Amino acid sequence: MGLLSFIKDAGTKLFGKKEDEAPAAEKETLKASALLAHVQSLKLPFKSLKIYLQAEKVTLKGEVENQIDAEKIALAVGNIEGVSEVDNQMEVTIKEPEARYHTVESGDWLSKIAKKYYGDANKYNVIFEANKPMLTDPDKIYPGQVLRIPNL
Repeated sequence: MGLLSFIKDAGTKLFGKKEDEAPAAEKETLKASALLAHVQSLKLPFKSLKIYLQAEKVTLKGEVENQIDAEKIALAVGNIEGVSEVDNQMEVTIKEPEARYHTVESGDWLSKIAKKYYGDANKYNVIFEANKPMLTDPDKIYPGQVLRIPNL
């Protein structure tokens, strides 16, 4: 899948005092564990998953059944405050065309994004469904968030 860029200062705050104040040798391991727990809490399916963190860059290794699962896992860890890149090296059993991605800007909403990519604002629900469970409400997107834009 490759390398995805994210805005480091945007996203869900996942890392707390425990990770931030840990000794340097433990900090990245604790953050990687927190990211794995986050993916598991979203119930995103995977056969195996290893998460490595070096500074602000996350590397994903493992295996998933579908392309969609690999993309959602990458977005789940990338849309975390403090992460600027995700290198998705996961193996996909059932290969499919990769989705496009959109970084939300101030003034964006899902129907506006749907109009841009699909030519039809009413297709906003396709984008909403493609980003579940990270999105829980079509009106709750934020600047800097990266969304999957699936092919129709």
